[in-house]
Amino acid sequence: MTENHTTIIEFKAETKKLLDILVHSLYTSRDIFLRELISNASDALDKLRFELTKGSDVLDSDFPLEVRISFDDKKNIITISDTGIGMTRDEMIANIGTIAKSGSEEFLKQLSENKEAVNNIIGRFGIGFYSVFMVAKQVIIKSKSYKKNESAIEWKSDGTGDYEISTLDEPLKRGTTIEIQLKDDAKEFADKYRLEGIVKKHSNFISFPIYLDKDKVNTIAAIWREPKSSIKKEQYDEFYKFLTYDNEEPFETLHKSVDAPIQFNSLLFIPKKSYEYWRFNRDDYGLDLYVRRVLIQHQNKDLLPEYLSFVKGVVDSEDLPLNISRETLQENIIFTKIAQSVTGNVLSHLLKVAKDSPERYLEFWKEHGKIFKLGYMDFQNTEKYQQLLRFNSSASRDEKELVSLEDYVGRMIKDQKEIYYAIGASREAIDLNPHLEIYKSKGLEVLYLYDPVDEFVVSSIRKHKEFEFKSVDAADLKEIDKLDDVEKKEDQTEKLNADDEKHFDSLLSQMKDILGDRVTEVKESKRLKGSPACLINPDDTMSSTMQKILKMSNQEMALPAQKRLMEINKDHKLIRNLLSVFKKEAKDQFIADTTEQLYESALLLEGNLDDPHKLVNRLNKMLTEASELYKKASPSPSKGGEQE
Repeated sequence: MTENHTTIIEFKAETKKLLDILVHSLYTSRDIFLRELISNASDALDKLRFELTKGSDVLDSDFPLEVRISFDDKKNIITISDTGIGMTRDEMIANIGTIAKSGSEEFLKQLSENKEAVNNIIGRFGIGFYSVFMVAKQVIIKSKSYKKNESAIEWKSDGTGDYEISTLDEPLKRGTTIEIQLKDDAKEFADKYRLEGIVKKHSNFISFPIYLDKDKVNTIAAIWREPKSSIKKEQYDEFYKFLTYDNEEPFETLHKSVDAPIQFNSLLFIPKKSYEYWRFNRDDYGLDLYVRRVLIQHQNKDLLPEYLSFVKGVVDSEDLPLNISRETLQENIIFTKIAQSVTGNVLSHLLKVAKDSPERYLEFWKEHGKIFKLGYMDFQNTEKYQQLLRFNSSASRDEKELVSLEDYVGRMIKDQKEIYYAIGASREAIDLNPHLEIYKSKGLEVLYLYDPVDEFVVSSIRKHKEFEFKSVDAADLKEIDKLDDVEKKEDQTEKLNADDEKHFDSLLSQMKDILGDRVTEVKESKRLKGSPACLINPDDTMSSTMQKILKMSNQEMALPAQKRLMEINKDHKLIRNLLSVFKKEAKDQFIADTTEQLYESALLLEGNLDDPHKLVNRLNKMLTEASELYKKASPSPSKGGEQE
């Protein structure tokens, strides 16, 4: 080999500073050097294809457009070559010898302040090539321009003070070859499986074939960039399984290509099964973000809100800068618009499924509804979010039948002004809730909420259309009482006379004394129809369900004790009997025991009774006393089995 026109050129000051950091200080994310070199090779191939398209006179025009990687694990050398546009001497100096882009000082400042962020900021200022010196003790570049009258050029440097550039007389094929002589602590990269893993992670969807030795590495096509009409279902399923390692095909596939006002492609999937185990491994979500087929961030968590984290897939932008940092990404207006568009597309698709195939949508809700409900804080998409919510209700045939808020509003009775809901562990538990009795008598539908997050949902969205959400134990009874009854009782309980009314008021006062400061008041109930008593939350206090959630999370210590109001149904047979006992002996122990039992039974129904032992012991005592009375009142059995 004969060389001529050899020149040694010293690196500029900012380049020296950069190389010093790369060579001596950075040891994390070193595998990105290969991503950067492959991206450069892809750009060179794109430029060559453009020249071919416009009819330029191109050297070696019949060469296939490709990238090839080889390695020698004995000599610790990696070689990366492409058949792209190549470089002239001047282009080599401009592209490799200097930091061509502005902002290099800013880059150096960021890099020196936060060396751990190297994976996010290399490439932002046109210095992606220099990342090779994290692993290389020497780099040799040979390049031949597509222009037929240009000489081949060699560039050589150890990444310290200068580089050597020469003109080569030897015949070279069009393109660029980079030989990397690895450092002793970077020998791991002269390994086929290590190199293959890096290519598949970062550069798997480069549009040109990438060969490692003789094997093509990027065998899966970037089908998200292809026209939707040309992709078969089998291709979508294959790509989904490749992306997620799921054995089943996806439940739904969303393929979008957006040209204006921003240009991006997305291919998203909704899995059939949920892998959400309530906050278990919650960081394992996010979409893969590509820029022109190059992966710049795995599992980006800002493209979709967390309540849509069950969605898997990729988003590929044409407009974002390659390797934009996470910090800058969140502030980038292009990225923000992409994220808004992707979120809107997912919600619109779900709305279409819900409208066209309600039963299919319920399959989705069964798997992913728990995490979807967490979208109650997405005020930007609240209308779509609310349309997609599903709940069980008193109008449902069983616990499996769900209704939408649109269904509920469509069934509201005349003069109904609120959406009512009750919270409980199960349908059976809510059906036993005494607060529901007046709603049943008025024919009012009540949403049944079983999930702990449901109260946060209705409390945060506050209203659907013009109708506010109201808990059954916090609604305005005066307004409900104005509505017509749909249930008429045949046997109305006889009303109390004036004297009994006074005694009843005294009974309520004594019950308050018995319960002490555990309740704020004991008063007559207007809501109860079949139960003897219930507990009510005073206005503007925390609901019993919320108290229970906080108690389970050990946060109740930071909250003041919530006192309840107790309501008594004076028409219930038990209360009438209690009144009779009270009139005979106001201090009878039965009154105290019954009052305690009613109070603790109400807590038990809510799931807020901390210690049931007293209730059980008291109940056993009262049953024993009742059985004694029953035994005394029962007729004696005949003796010796004689028949009368």
